[in-house]
Amino acid sequence: MSDRSQRFAELTIADLLDFDEILRGAPDVVSGHERLDNTVRWVHIADSEQVGQFLEGGECVLSTGLSYRSSVEAAAGFLDQLESVPAAGAVIELIDETGQADEDALRIIAEAAAGRDLPIILLRRRIKFVRVTELAHQELLNRQLARMERVRRAHETFTQLSLERAGAEDIVARTSELLGSLVVLEDVGHRVLTHSGGGEDAPRILAGWAGPAGRLGGGEGPGAQWLQTPVGLRERRWGRLVAPGHTVADAEAAQIIERAAQALTLARMADRDEQDLLVQAQGGLIREIADSTELDEDTARGRARALGFAPRDRMVPVVVRIDRGQAPDPTHLQLQERTLLQQLVESAHRHRCSTLATGLQSGSFGVVLALPASADEDAMLKRVLSHLPHRETTIGAARSTTSLLTAAARLESAAQVAEIASTLDLRQRLYYRFSDVRLRGLLTSLAENQALSAFAEAELGPLLEAEDEEILDFLELFLSHGGNKSAVARAGFLSRPALYARIAKLQDRLGVSLDDAESRTALHVALLWWRVRRRR
Repeated sequence: MSDRSQRFAELTIADLLDFDEILRGAPDVVSGHERLDNTVRWVHIADSEQVGQFLEGGECVLSTGLSYRSSVEAAAGFLDQLESVPAAGAVIELIDETGQADEDALRIIAEAAAGRDLPIILLRRRIKFVRVTELAHQELLNRQLARMERVRRAHETFTQLSLERAGAEDIVARTSELLGSLVVLEDVGHRVLTHSGGGEDAPRILAGWAGPAGRLGGGEGPGAQWLQTPVGLRERRWGRLVAPGHTVADAEAAQIIERAAQALTLARMADRDEQDLLVQAQGGLIREIADSTELDEDTARGRARALGFAPRDRMVPVVVRIDRGQAPDPTHLQLQERTLLQQLVESAHRHRCSTLATGLQSGSFGVVLALPASADEDAMLKRVLSHLPHRETTIGAARSTTSLLTAAARLESAAQVAEIASTLDLRQRLYYRFSDVRLRGLLTSLAENQALSAFAEAELGPLLEAEDEEILDFLELFLSHGGNKSAVARAGFLSRPALYARIAKLQDRLGVSLDDAESRTALHVALLWWRVRRRR
């Protein structure tokens, strides 16, 4: 048995077989070879044919077989009762009146035990049952006391870790030491956040951690029975702590891993509280920079350093906008914003970027990223931002600058880019700049301009009055292909006659020729503006 197993295992039938007193009886296991790891809850001496009424389950029964050793039927009845309780096993001493092994009784009991799962051990020499019970009960008591002591030490360990504000890596490492096995902290997507221990088996286990076989939960994978516990508050689970070397039957290990999960939850809550306070303070500085005309660069840099930000020669304003969908829940939006901000800050720090963050309007936040001196700007932004869930967000970035005052002021430009990019029909970039949104960006910034509104309504007026969505879609298709009729026909799956009929109808409604390049340009600008305005 390994050291780890000895630390957490209960007393078993196999352990009893190692007792010197049992070994003196020349033990012979005649059944239940695969169940020698049955847990022994107590040791009980019994010879009664009605033994079942004296047992509660988990006992190892010591017997001389005087009441049933004379017939296979009587012996089978006795063993049937042990199995029905169920007992952990039985040790039966079969000695005749002369003190020698009772060969007939040994044969009878062996026949009655044949084919049973219950461990039955026959003794050919006399032993002292009282000595076995004393040893077993002392061992049970010692293990219980040792278990209580280990749980107490574990409790003190995690309490101290919480007081010291230890991080997840330290908590997982101490848990691994206490369990003597691999311990893994994963997120809700089964991605490994950190792990510790496991020795040579760790790479093999971790290699297929989040594979398609359904490793955890109700899956069929080998990890379905691993000891595990969720991490986080009930309504906000953010991870799971897993001990592959243990199962749910390891009661002591379960206590330790649950206590570790509590420590991780408290650590995350403390980090979030501290992060929230820090973001509030940093956001206050950014708002002061935006509102004040008296704050100079040196003063702003000094105050930023006091808030944990290290100004550098290149600072990039970045804004993350959450795609809200239909009627977003405000509480969910706030929690999502906090989570994303924490992910961005953690990613930035991993890549040696300093951050100055602030909340903006609900569902978006801004961060000034101070990049390492030798880093390529676009490559670094991609590395830092690649950890965010981009199906749920749109990210805008403004031009980098050497001035903290300018970087803070340009967060507004980054916010405009993020808002414009969120209206794009097809988003393929990790983040966007004004050069990426081009004409659509200009039109978005001029969405409320009265002159542009009048121009667009004049160009599209006949189509807007009729609210003919189908013909507007056809106009957009036509303009997006530069008036190339062959390309329009292919893209719209239209026959030539149908295409020409639609073009004629469109020209008639608009009162212009679509062959004229200036007309197409004017209509394209008007249509883009109308689409942007409608989305807003």
